[in-house]
Amino acid sequence: MSATPLSGIRVLDLTSVVVGPACTVRLANYGADVVKVESFEGDQMRALGGPSPTGEHSGSYLHFNGGKRSICLNLKQPAARRIVSRLLDVADVFVSNMRPDALARLGLDADCLRDEHPRLVHCTITGFGPGGPYRGRAAYDSALQGASGIAGLFNRRDGDPKYVPLLICDHVVGEIAAGAILSALFERERTGRGTKLEIPMYETMAAFVLQEHLGPKTFEPALGAVGDSRVLNPDNRPLQTADGWISLTANTDAQTRAFLKAIGREDAIDDPRFRTTADRYRHVGEWFALRNDALKARTTAEWLELFAAYDVPAMPCHTLETLLDDPHLTAVGILGDMVHPTEGRIRGIRPTILNDDAVAPAGRAARPIGWDTRSVLSELGFSAGDIQEFLKAGVARVYEPAGGAAGMVS
Repeated sequence: MSATPLSGIRVLDLTSVVVGPACTVRLANYGADVVKVESFEGDQMRALGGPSPTGEHSGSYLHFNGGKRSICLNLKQPAARRIVSRLLDVADVFVSNMRPDALARLGLDADCLRDEHPRLVHCTITGFGPGGPYRGRAAYDSALQGASGIAGLFNRRDGDPKYVPLLICDHVVGEIAAGAILSALFERERTGRGTKLEIPMYETMAAFVLQEHLGPKTFEPALGAVGDSRVLNPDNRPLQTADGWISLTANTDAQTRAFLKAIGREDAIDDPRFRTTADRYRHVGEWFALRNDALKARTTAEWLELFAAYDVPAMPCHTLETLLDDPHLTAVGILGDMVHPTEGRIRGIRPTILNDDAVAPAGRAARPIGWDTRSVLSELGFSAGDIQEFLKAGVARVYEPAGGAAGMVS
């Protein structure tokens, strides 16, 4: 099996910021030809993700948009619709995270496109699904972390709400959208018909929280309060060692016995509070208290070696800085040097999914805005004269280096 199973699949990408690009970069990782359409202002993530040598492409933008081609269109111009129409003629998948009303105004909603493009897999990532009072509202990760209950989990555990310091909603929903697209492509192989997909972020993340924490209220009548008491216990945290921290889990009875032997607490193996998984659930506070006081006498390295010998799941609790030097990530080559056409040498992040033991190639670095405009329009059958007219009329743009020098295009 090829490490690029979507080779030959063409994706029209009208996404921006994180959730949509997280979806389409996964499709690019699988080998799809992703054509990213940006406005003249460009994807906001080009600036939101921090500084760059040229000021044009943040590191975050590069990581979410590697392997894609970039064209720049003014979709408010009628002539740009001609270009999009031709892109749709050759596309297998259309992905957008525009609000539904904005997509409809452009004539790019699924109902408008279905008759003319019956094989198209049309995927819209929305903030809130149809039928509810939040439909049509703007949706950003922090707002969704609050609305879905994620920030409230910290309030339950620590006494005040917090955001996960990662755009977790965008990442999760983007990956789910990519999986839904793969499912729709599989269905098309059997039926010959495309599919209309909508992935609402709010419902998706609320369902994640409820899957984890509905717990005793799953049943009628309820068997207890909502929330997993293990996960929500304030002492469910990394364990302090003599020189740092360890992240450790001992869920099974066998792991628990091994952990207690490793820390020299064989006396607690037959303690009725800790003997079984159910016992530890009922006495979770006492169990976590025992763990949290156990590791301060030795260093992190000493404990990791000992826990590995006892087969206890334990890992270093990395900082962002030490993560870059993790020996496993270094050995498997998760980061690798790439050359960007304008930013010079950069660190790229390779795809992580193995397909028949093969790693998909990292692909080209994310393109400057409009880098592929000329070549893609030419592929679509527009003549050199047509393309020049589009550029003069402000319908399309090609890449221009900072300062507005003559465009350098592929």
